[in-house]
Amino acid sequence: MRIAHVITRMIVGGAQENTLLCCQDLIRLFGDDVLLVTGPSLGPEGELLRQGRGGEVPLALVPSLRRAIHPWNDWQAYRGVRRILREFRPDVVHTHSAKGGILGRLAAHSLRVSAIVHTVHGAPFHPYQHAAARALFRWCETYAAGRCHLLVSVADAMTDMLVDAGVASREKFTTVYSGMDVEPFLTAGRHRGRVRAELGYTGQHVVIGKIARLFHLKGHEYLIAAASRVVKACPQSRFLLVGDGVLRSELEHQIRRAGLDGYFQFTGLVSPERIPELLGAMDALVHVSLREGLARALPQALIAGKPVVSYDVDGAREVTLDGQTGFLLPPRSIERLAEALIRLASDAPLRARLGRCGCERFTEQFRHEHMTRRLRALYERLLSR
Repeated sequence: MRIAHVITRMIVGGAQENTLLCCQDLIRLFGDDVLLVTGPSLGPEGELLRQGRGGEVPLALVPSLRRAIHPWNDWQAYRGVRRILREFRPDVVHTHSAKGGILGRLAAHSLRVSAIVHTVHGAPFHPYQHAAARALFRWCETYAAGRCHLLVSVADAMTDMLVDAGVASREKFTTVYSGMDVEPFLTAGRHRGRVRAELGYTGQHVVIGKIARLFHLKGHEYLIAAASRVVKACPQSRFLLVGDGVLRSELEHQIRRAGLDGYFQFTGLVSPERIPELLGAMDALVHVSLREGLARALPQALIAGKPVVSYDVDGAREVTLDGQTGFLLPPRSIERLAEALIRLASDAPLRARLGRCGCERFTEQFRHEHMTRRLRALYERLLSR
């Protein structure tokens, strides 16, 4: 097949890693002719392709394809994407992210591409937006959904959200979990002693990690608020924040104000290759974002054998099985969050049992080869029609 993937930007992020792995698998496993169409990787998250991970995937850059809304840039980006697709002549166009998804679907539809697929990594509209912005993004998604043949959700929760919003009928959706290279997470424990020593942790410390951009709606403030109670009950607790972003100085100020300087540590921006060894150094993962399709950090932690504590948002409940792989809590709850973390910090056998269950349940389900085979089968089905 000739397959074009379109995504707004290739920053270090879950949707981007998903897309890159799919492109690589299509080339390696099926011998497909693949083209990755993207805009500049702007932002503090880092550039995924600059880390040498693009490898053999052909790339077409559209300079005007940017995340921010800008009518002139967006029109130029649409024309650029359409020109590239017209020259490439794909059998399948598979789009990702909000801007790339909308412009890519419109361009592919105008060229009458035989199979147009869009993956919903996370809904672009949510309750925390201004009502006018939410209505606009919902309308855009509904319009674009009418110009593709299939919508792929990374979690059942994404399907429910978009169906309830009237974006498309349930029959147009299918769920394919976002794949990853699971092997580094299965062997994450072999780095534990070295990495903990580098970070200054002893064998007595219980390290609770959070992997997320330091950005709005990621919920770091709830973790900081709960931490005071956690360290009072379990003074051996430590908190490791993996990632960087615009809120770092503000979060550091909150930690100082709470008198928790000695309990929190920031890693800053790290490469994806370092995530498994950092998970190996942790004893549990906490995920307190208020919106996320299905955060990759959750299955990554479980595959590494670490229990998870998560707010019940979007697809989190599909891997955070309460009492089986971790604890699922109401969004924005602080007392419940503190109680769950204290329970984990004070009970090593419980941490081991929950982590082992997560590893057994989700390792095969999140292999990227499994994801790609399912996606390619969907392409075949669409083309056979």
